[in-house]
Amino acid sequence: MAKKAKKKRYKALVVVESPAKARKIAGFLGSDYKVMASMGHLRDLPASAAEIPAEIKKEPWANLGVNVERDFEPVYVIPRGKKKIVRELKAALKDCDELILATDEDREGESIGWHLVQLLEPKVPVKRMVFSEITKSAIQEAMRNLRDVDQHLVEAQETRRVLDRLYGYRLSPLLWKKIARGLSAGRVQSVAVRLLVERELQRMAFRKAEYWDLKATVRTPRDEAFETTMAFLDGKRLATGKDFDERTGKLKPDADVVLLDEQRATELAEQLRRRPWVVADIEERTETRKPYPPFTTSTLQQEANRKLGWSAQQTMQVAQRLYENGYITYMRTDSVHLSQEAIRAARRRIADNYGAEYLSDQPRQFTTRTRGAQEAHEAIRPAGDEMKTADELGLSGQDAALYALIWKRTMATQMAEARLRFQTIRIQANGAEFRTTGRRIEFPGFFRAYVEGVDDPEAALDDQENILPHVEPNEPLRPEEIRPQRHETKPPPRYTEATLVRALEAEGIGRPSTYASIIGTIQDRGYVRKVGNQLVPTFTAIAVTKLLEKYFPKLVDLKFTAEMEQALDDVAAGTAERLPYLRAFYLGEDGLDTQVRQKEQTIDPREACTVRLDNLNTDIRVGRFGPYLEKRLEAERGKEQVITASLPPDIAPADIDEALAEQLFQQKQQGPRTLGTDPETGQPIYVMTGRFGPYLQLGDVTDENPKPKRVSIPKTIDPETIDRETALKLLALPRELGTHPETGQPVLAGIGRYGPYVQHGRTYKSLGPQDDVATITLERALELLKQARSREPIRELGRHPDDGEPIAIYSGRYGPYIKYGKLNVTLPKGREPQEVTLEEALDLIREKQAKGSARSRGRTRKAGKK
Repeated sequence: MAKKAKKKRYKALVVVESPAKARKIAGFLGSDYKVMASMGHLRDLPASAAEIPAEIKKEPWANLGVNVERDFEPVYVIPRGKKKIVRELKAALKDCDELILATDEDREGESIGWHLVQLLEPKVPVKRMVFSEITKSAIQEAMRNLRDVDQHLVEAQETRRVLDRLYGYRLSPLLWKKIARGLSAGRVQSVAVRLLVERELQRMAFRKAEYWDLKATVRTPRDEAFETTMAFLDGKRLATGKDFDERTGKLKPDADVVLLDEQRATELAEQLRRRPWVVADIEERTETRKPYPPFTTSTLQQEANRKLGWSAQQTMQVAQRLYENGYITYMRTDSVHLSQEAIRAARRRIADNYGAEYLSDQPRQFTTRTRGAQEAHEAIRPAGDEMKTADELGLSGQDAALYALIWKRTMATQMAEARLRFQTIRIQANGAEFRTTGRRIEFPGFFRAYVEGVDDPEAALDDQENILPHVEPNEPLRPEEIRPQRHETKPPPRYTEATLVRALEAEGIGRPSTYASIIGTIQDRGYVRKVGNQLVPTFTAIAVTKLLEKYFPKLVDLKFTAEMEQALDDVAAGTAERLPYLRAFYLGEDGLDTQVRQKEQTIDPREACTVRLDNLNTDIRVGRFGPYLEKRLEAERGKEQVITASLPPDIAPADIDEALAEQLFQQKQQGPRTLGTDPETGQPIYVMTGRFGPYLQLGDVTDENPKPKRVSIPKTIDPETIDRETALKLLALPRELGTHPETGQPVLAGIGRYGPYVQHGRTYKSLGPQDDVATITLERALELLKQARSREPIRELGRHPDDGEPIAIYSGRYGPYIKYGKLNVTLPKGREPQEVTLEEALDLIREKQAKGSARSRGRTRKAGKK
């Protein structure tokens, strides 16, 4: 009888968060270690009523998932999709002599590790392993320096989680009742929305002003031309934008300046053409520019937004991929510290790539100034000690773009300072003084590698030169052209993702790891629309912010929120206890629970849904189907008449004024605009505005015709100027373009809820901005349909290692997705199908499988009952 094979024992079970990380680390540790992925958190507070344990459902605090009556004890549950992973980890641990927690090095990673210990109940020694990069040397070094789980970090993360749950779960239901369903409040989220709303209100209050100056093109005796701008007149400075009061559009009372209007500027230009111009003075100064610190999470998000146009979320997705594949250090950090090994590697690479003269005299180290930063962590930099470029690593697409940004910024930190020379020429002409400033880079230093982006699109980058011709004092100049220039003051700019992240960080609100999800949440909840790169708050955001400011002012106060963040950092440092803080925040007369109970009865829902603006005599109401204008008029016999008008869905709050409001009311009273009649039916054609924007309607709503034909007006067509001929073409949609050469079935063009499209059978494809639904040809439609969802994949990635099933990428209605058997996984936003590897696809498939499908489980349970 054959002997039973002895089961292999491992030195340790090493647990990380993701499969990609597990594979990489397993390759470094060898076959004596078993490396498995937890797929993120294995337990958390209940996410829904269905997850609340039956034994506590009748408790008054059950919906919070936190026992506020017993020292704020969290109720942890294992989501259904994670129970299988817990079983697999427990089974694997039986064959291992040690449990090593190799989760991320931040507070959240520490918390995941602690939860693993609670769930697995190991009978073997437990150690914590931390590293900032996934390279062989870093992993081996981490294995030599194992430690215990840091209970202070665990407690701080748990306190943060409990605090966020109490804040959100007490205030969000209030917003549902008083304003609209689906809204949410959050400790950092609500303050971020308040910042956006305050900026929009500043734009509403802004009054523009006009001022003029002169710009001249002058020539030197050596026939070299340059431009100069008038700065003084008779010894007094000309007014510029900073001299005006934004709320009145008038000069500030203390502004001792000359304000030119168009007439005076034109007269001056004529006078100066006939006067002598002479160089009055030449001033020269030199400046040095020091390189910027290496990237933290927030500065990486800001620069990727400025230079690559990426959202914070997209930046973090690409950074996560680079980290897990061993290309960069850990991407969630607020430290600007660089290890000595990294500094030496960067300096070697600078000497090789740029020359020794581009090295700084001494290795440069930076000091972290962010509140609560964890100095033990490193800044974001290329992993390893070779500092290879993106090309040398074989990176492409988004991975290469972000890696190059990180590589260049890291190189710059150890490069010499840039030296610049500035030259200012002052020119006199009959009492008018013109000035122009040139810039010359004498030594580029770190500019050779990296120049930081700017938020102002009109501002010059640091490495841009403006070299002026040589002139001498008292030298005559010849005015070639003198142009009066009109200027307007500008309202405060709306926040972009980059400037919002910078503002939150400057105020000490939130932490780098949370900014991407916060910006995503406020867009998902309908508080913000992204227009270009601007974050535009909605009327819902204004209504919610006004309610919170009026009834819960502390909770959206920047200073109070920053103090909350500091209190959590103190818990992490072990200098404060969680319980006294949570009690003060939630319990007692001034606690959140009492405040919500008392004020809930006093909040009038109608008042809460009403937005009153200083520049508008009309109320704006936040309704079920969007915002609308509401005006009350005196009618006959003293009765009030209420008239309303829908607001266009894409209008920004600061863009509404009294004139636009009156126009919308008139359009409502006049009824829909008639373009004429349909020659075939004789029915009228109306231009109307609805919940989803402007549309055409053929005929009236009657008992016989309760749903007349309607079609959306594409965004490429102005509803105010659309004519009958164009309207008839749109109403004729969907139109048949011809038959498909392969199937003989018709190919159609039409307009649906998501805009213009072409269709063949069950395959749809949206039209691009250059396509016109009324004129698109069959050839172009076939070209688009080839890109659309079909039986043919965009790209075949290979076969699944477990069962040999093919894995491929297809084009879908909502973007590209990975198909494996019956499982479909949407590609992360911004990820190009051509860049996805089989390894990455397998990770996404495993994550989707781990989450499970709540909807299908619900259907299964119902079927079982039947």
